[in-house]
Amino acid sequence: MGYIGNKPTAVPLTSADIQDGVITAADLGANSVDSSELVDGSIDTSHIGAAQVTADKTSGVIRPNAKPLIINGNCAISQRSTSVASITGSGYHTIDRYRTGISGTLGTWTQSQSTDVPTGKGFANSLKMDCTTADASPSVGDRLALRYNFEGQDLQLLKKGTADAEKITLAFWIKSSKTGVHIVNIVDQDNTRNISKSYTVSSADTWEQVVLNFDGDTTGALGDDNGQSLYIDFYFGAGTNYTSGTLATSWEAVNNVDVAVGQVNLADSDSNDFYITGIQLEVGEYTSSTIPPFQHESYGDNLERCQRYYWQLDTDSSPHSIVGVQAGNNSMYTVWFPKSMRSSPSTSFSGSITEYYHDSAGSANSSTAITSMNIGDNKTNGLRFYFSKAGQSGLISWTDWSGETGKITISAEL
Repeated sequence: MGYIGNKPTAVPLTSADIQDGVITAADLGANSVDSSELVDGSIDTSHIGAAQVTADKTSGVIRPNAKPLIINGNCAISQRSTSVASITGSGYHTIDRYRTGISGTLGTWTQSQSTDVPTGKGFANSLKMDCTTADASPSVGDRLALRYNFEGQDLQLLKKGTADAEKITLAFWIKSSKTGVHIVNIVDQDNTRNISKSYTVSSADTWEQVVLNFDGDTTGALGDDNGQSLYIDFYFGAGTNYTSGTLATSWEAVNNVDVAVGQVNLADSDSNDFYITGIQLEVGEYTSSTIPPFQHESYGDNLERCQRYYWQLDTDSSPHSIVGVQAGNNSMYTVWFPKSMRSSPSTSFSGSITEYYHDSAGSANSSTAITSMNIGDNKTNGLRFYFSKAGQSGLISWTDWSGETGKITISAEL
């Protein structure tokens, strides 16, 4: 688009000027951009006004990671269960990828997948912890935390252990019945280093977004492998073994007394509970107004990423029937995992599965308990399980799991 003679007098653009998607010369003021200035496809700085491009206009558009660094940050996937009561110890209970850490006897809890979420943020689920038996006086070694584990190979973009180590920002939504100081601790497992930040729940039973900045660490590179290299602990209670020092607000060698200084005790009343969702980790330093939007994945993509660490074969997720083959005195069944596991998984079986077989007398039921399992030759992609059939041969066997109670769990959690 060019012009003849003097450039037009400056006239601000209005919505009517661009309603049809066309801007004419008459719509452009003095010193406007003309076609000769766009010949190479670029606009130089002389044609951009002061402070026209700001951080809030570019944040959330470009990330160094194509997928969220934290898997299941919206708490949508809960393969194991949607509610588990009487929790007094550590382990994975409900929401995938989040491990409850309880040392000592810091209360009794019910954990569940809740539909209580911050309004208008695109979340449908949260992780809820409800105290059912209180512990108002924690022992020195007691602690209560929610942990997220990372593989080292997924965090190489942090450049940890180099002069170019990246700052990171952790953001999440929290709702707690207990106001006061709460602690988040990030631990470099490979190099036994950590850093902590505090935040304050200012309004009880109210959803609040927390945004925390952590410096990059120029000491100690993370292993470029599938092992546990880094983890985040969201603290909700701790004894003096974790609270009697000075909070480690800068990276330092792990010293337990500096980990959770100032943390309030969520276990001090059986009316206490907390909810968390919208958990995201971003490379760079952001504020509550510049933090990139939460990366929502499809349910299927989210589930697939979770299944790298855990999967269960039960009446809800299995095919209608599985055909087996005779192997010596056993019938053998092979199941392929929906996703290659992080590492060679552990397996367990509970309940019962009815096996059927054809022999000279026709169809019949066989044993209802799996006699053994192994993960076969391809250790991250499938497993075999067996029923004992001593003294029998030449059978065609199958299982029909409709209405059964059996469950096989496959875990490669960090």
